[in-house]
Amino acid sequence: MTSREHDALIAQMLREHGPAVLATVARRYQGFDVCEDAVQEALAAAATQWRAEGIPDNPRGWLVTAASRRWIEIWRSETARRRREDIVVATERVDRPVVADRDDSLTLLFLCCHPALTPVSQIALTLRAVGGLTTAEIARALLVPQSTVAQRITRAKARIRDTGARFAMPDETERPARLAAVLHVLYLMFNEGYTASSGAKLHRVELSAEAIRLARQLGANLPTDGEVAGLLALMLLTDARRSARTNAAGNLVPLAEQDRRRWNHAAIAEGTALLTETLPVSTMGPYQVQAAIAAVHDQASTADETDWLQILGLYDVLATLAPGPIVTLNRIVALAMARGPAVGLRALELAAPALGNLDRTMAVRAHLLDLAGRRDEAREHYLLAARSTHNLPERSYLESRAARIRP
Repeated sequence: MTSREHDALIAQMLREHGPAVLATVARRYQGFDVCEDAVQEALAAAATQWRAEGIPDNPRGWLVTAASRRWIEIWRSETARRRREDIVVATERVDRPVVADRDDSLTLLFLCCHPALTPVSQIALTLRAVGGLTTAEIARALLVPQSTVAQRITRAKARIRDTGARFAMPDETERPARLAAVLHVLYLMFNEGYTASSGAKLHRVELSAEAIRLARQLGANLPTDGEVAGLLALMLLTDARRSARTNAAGNLVPLAEQDRRRWNHAAIAEGTALLTETLPVSTMGPYQVQAAIAAVHDQASTADETDWLQILGLYDVLATLAPGPIVTLNRIVALAMARGPAVGLRALELAAPALGNLDRTMAVRAHLLDLAGRRDEAREHYLLAARSTHNLPERSYLESRAARIRP
């Protein structure tokens, strides 16, 4: 293994283990803000020490121990006047062999969605603590400046500390207030994993897989909630296409050109079954509608057989339940596919003020111009869209589309 490959493996392991380590440390010691600081320092120490000494046999245990020791150092400095025997007891807890014997990810998820926090702060904190996203990645996911995200995370940790919130699942009276934020966070986490906002790879499988795992846990805890089932179905139906979204060279393959034999048909069947079971017995919500849209795509044996009129009707419902720029843009794509690119382009112009600076707008405009035969304009917009994306496979795809159109 080369030095670069070794460093990449370390970075991957730290991202994979970080949220679970934070959950374990928070359960053991409480004090979320101090625990989060301690874990960040442990991750930084691991990045240096593992590079020099090799990855330990039990990486998560190593990180829990390092974070626990750092937590004790902070605790000692803040409680210097406490009795010496308290410090001895706490130290003994750290020096025992550490086993991460419980999966506390779901508890951590609900803690980050504490009702004392604003919804946007809940989302930012959870993406950082549970999803392991960087501040820059969260900023792109939430469409806000990076400095704003940093401030929200800092204030959110302080607010949790000030409320005296403990590391425990909320009771039945508190749970509904947190569930909407929890679902939205899982949705954003999955989306970042399915199409990374930056980097050399289209997917960050560890992130989308973690979102699916947490959604399964949530579904096991709330088996009658239609939107919980809808979100899991949406993830499964969407992730089913992942293996066909790139070719052997790692280049993006658009939905219309994918080899549908490579789709995960077991995941499609599971997602469809979830949707079939919950739609008739629960109030329809945005995640169920999005899952229904994904199901229509997945049930078409070829791109030409896609029922775009049905998809357009579902987007009309979604625009009523959860209006927003992304829904508007996706509806315009469905409109163009159902009724022609010229109709879609007119709708895109009318919706421009509502879409703002949404990154995908330029790519959609380029695609519709291409379908309409306005090739010079399409080439220009493909190149503009390529310059606006931070994901290298997406950029390469958009540039390749522009290259196919000779000036």
